[in-house]
Amino acid sequence: MEAGEDFGPWLARQLRLADMTQTELALAVDVTRAAVSAWITGRATPRPEAIERIARALNTDLATVHTRTTDTQAGLPVGWYHRPGHADGGRELGNAAAFAFDADVSVLARETCQNSLDERIATNGQPVRVRYTLHELTGEDLARFREAIHWDDLYPHYEVVREQKQKVGRVVDAGLRDMYERDRLVLLRVDDYNAAGLTGDDYDDGRFAAVVRRQLDSHKSGGTAGGSYGLGKATLWATSRLGLVLINSTLSEPHEGRTERRLVGRLDLPWRRVNDEACAGPAWLGRPDPDSPGARVARSWWADEETVESLHLTRGSGEPGTSFLIVGAHDVASLADDSAAPEGDEGEDDDNSIQRMHHRLVRALGENFWAAMTAGGDRLPLLEASVRTLRNGAVVVPEERVDPAVAQPSRTRALKAFLDGTTVERLTESGQVAAVTVPLNLPVQGGGRASLGEHRAVLLVTDAEDADGRLNRVVSMRGNRMTVRDTVVPGLSPTNPFQAVLLAGAAAGPQAPFAAEAEVFLRAAEPPEHNRWGQTEELTLTYSPSAYRRINGLTRETNAAIKALVVRPKKGPRQGGGRLAPKLTIGSGKKKRRLSAVSMPFLEELDAQVLEDGAWQVIGEIRIPPGGHEWRLVPVAKFDVRSGPRPTIEWDEIVGVDNCQVVEGTLHFSDGARSATFRGVTDPATHAVRTSLSGLVVELRTGEGESS
Repeated sequence: MEAGEDFGPWLARQLRLADMTQTELALAVDVTRAAVSAWITGRATPRPEAIERIARALNTDLATVHTRTTDTQAGLPVGWYHRPGHADGGRELGNAAAFAFDADVSVLARETCQNSLDERIATNGQPVRVRYTLHELTGEDLARFREAIHWDDLYPHYEVVREQKQKVGRVVDAGLRDMYERDRLVLLRVDDYNAAGLTGDDYDDGRFAAVVRRQLDSHKSGGTAGGSYGLGKATLWATSRLGLVLINSTLSEPHEGRTERRLVGRLDLPWRRVNDEACAGPAWLGRPDPDSPGARVARSWWADEETVESLHLTRGSGEPGTSFLIVGAHDVASLADDSAAPEGDEGEDDDNSIQRMHHRLVRALGENFWAAMTAGGDRLPLLEASVRTLRNGAVVVPEERVDPAVAQPSRTRALKAFLDGTTVERLTESGQVAAVTVPLNLPVQGGGRASLGEHRAVLLVTDAEDADGRLNRVVSMRGNRMTVRDTVVPGLSPTNPFQAVLLAGAAAGPQAPFAAEAEVFLRAAEPPEHNRWGQTEELTLTYSPSAYRRINGLTRETNAAIKALVVRPKKGPRQGGGRLAPKLTIGSGKKKRRLSAVSMPFLEELDAQVLEDGAWQVIGEIRIPPGGHEWRLVPVAKFDVRSGPRPTIEWDEIVGVDNCQVVEGTLHFSDGARSATFRGVTDPATHAVRTSLSGLVVELRTGEGESS
């Protein structure tokens, strides 16, 4: 059972809520005022018969007085408090922090999951568990929810805002039309477990005030935290068409003697005038604070289970953490990305929008947090994440746990090998993971060119798989293992497709020198989006204007180490018929002629190997002279014979690896590229001769219809 609050502070708050003085309670309980004062200060406790009279005076039951895990219902009712307009006439027409992000569930997933990682309770070694629930309400379910959130009190404010000729007004108007014309409202709930919860007072420094009361307040638990600007929480309100978020928190440390069902709501709207009263912008759903003038300011309250259920905020367990309910959730990006919508159809999002949002959430979680979800050695993952979708309480899409091995198979394999201690120094077989260290020369804080020391980040490289998406890239992260950078490795010679992972700061492991200092440095080098490392104002102010060059050095060292691991040396012909004869033949139709490499792209290097199914795999690097990117070339594979025409072999697959793409079998080069790499695999069914007994020639020809 939850531990109750001390009797004195609890009784003092009940008197304020009931607008009752100590003298009035003393008369009702038939004791002296000094006795009531002694109860409140903790110098004495009431006798059982006095407790019964206290319960009657406060219009509550004996259990409430004995357990003291909730407030009595004798006080002021829960309702909305709207911040009054500024006395000097100033106006804010929206929350500027919310405009820093798009109304995109992928952005929401990145920011909220990062915050949950930052507030993970690490002392027990368990992961933080985050669950996203999409819930569409219609009909009677929607009507009951509107009643629970005191919708009739909010609607006049929305009516005024929707008429304002600016962005927030248009978004609110779309939300109201969706609710009233289509009789639907989408809720998106974000629950985390094994997290700190919104601890602290309603107003003083602490997690609760940082999230619910303030802007640009980043109250983080540890040095490896991902957030540092206090902007990420704004994505919750930005994702709501109605600017409304409800919150239920289970605390990791008691506040007012309690931990469970701490509720509050926050509304973010522009300045408005409703019923001749100017409202500054934000509003809060809560119990009136008896310590504020006129008891107008709303504070959080300890709700009963029935209230929590009516607000769709019932948590799955008593573990500490927080549930955020985004009311009127929408996802502009999913609508723009809807390839199934017919051209010219500019209507509202269809009934499948919650399914699209579901799949986008799963994909975003996998792309950004696959590393945090990866376990290895004796270490559990830092994070577990899942998504489920409901309609009026019924399952539409069952709960789907995000699997890092499915989202990013190669990178997950690489990180797991590092955690298991099974990496190798060089890649000699498929499926291996090579690990090397790369230096990050850390500057001292306060300016100057002096170096604090050399941090050794860990670089992992392994073969790529088709499910990885884009190939030949390196992703970088630090202690919380959220993907910060995802960049291509430039200037590669022909190589097998790979993926690389750079673990910096605390992510490099406890043995890495200057890991804590690297965390601080790299955190200062991240912008609010946390999507790169580079020059920021924070980095300049904390270190020096040239500190970003240390990161450029880390990038150069990383790319050089990758090339040393993956670029294959030039080799002579393979024995046993595995030779490759590079040749550039330009022409079309019956007439062919040679063109010089001065004006034409030319094959600078080719490599080939025989796969298990007998197919040839060819990787070619093409050198592109100035202006040569305009050429369209077709790779043609043929058997190498001593006399007569060479039999042509069909490609089973041909793809662009770097600086080119394949369009209907033709190579299109990137503008300004000086080199390009393609990879092709032949179709064994079209081989006229057994592969082991033959040679191969690759010709580059101009695309069909081009002049020679």
